[in-house]
Amino acid sequence: MLLADFGTSYCKFLDAAGPAGTPYLLATKDLPRDLRVDLATGHNARRFSDHYVNELTALARGGEELIAAPDYVLLDCGSRDIKFVSYRQGKLADMGWNSECGASMGFTIELLESYYHLDYNSLAVPANTFSITCGVLGMSHIFDAVTSGISEAEAVARFVKGIALNAYRFCGSPETLHLSGGLCANPLFVGSFPCRVIPLGRFVLIKGLEKTIRDSL
Repeated sequence: MLLADFGTSYCKFLDAAGPAGTPYLLATKDLPRDLRVDLATGHNARRFSDHYVNELTALARGGEELIAAPDYVLLDCGSRDIKFVSYRQGKLADMGWNSECGASMGFTIELLESYYHLDYNSLAVPANTFSITCGVLGMSHIFDAVTSGISEAEAVARFVKGIALNAYRFCGSPETLHLSGGLCANPLFVGSFPCRVIPLGRFVLIKGLEKTIRDSL
């Protein structure tokens, strides 16, 4: 059985019957047009799958699989949007999905690294930040800052921190945050949150799909 999380930039797959159940990545632009999977979530999932699971549902089930604590907030930062689930005493207490204030957040961060030839592994978390409410529109802050004499690296770092702070406020400003998505591998982004961050990686929603299968048996 083939499971998939169809992201805007990257898709995650798992052959549930495969050896060791190892998930893998494929760039969305490289998807075969005739691809079919058994169970999927994410953007365009209905197009490629026989059965669809809502992204918030998959995120919540993935959190239940990976997080042992009864109280937690799990935030998923994707290329296209941001979403979170909050648990209290082991029960779902709140959730949210924002494709406007989080518009193209992850995609913009990745694009800026390539455009300015930067390495997020070597950029320090800046003392200052920009007030960012949208990944695309927020880029104007970078252009204005560079024009005023701030280095490109510093301007982009402030932008990334602004994105992180916006996401942090969106999910309720928790003391500890569990993070899902490709930005878990971005130390500048992770370090920009004003709280303890526990990165869970790219495959949280895939874990949610696995739980969906088990719960249906």
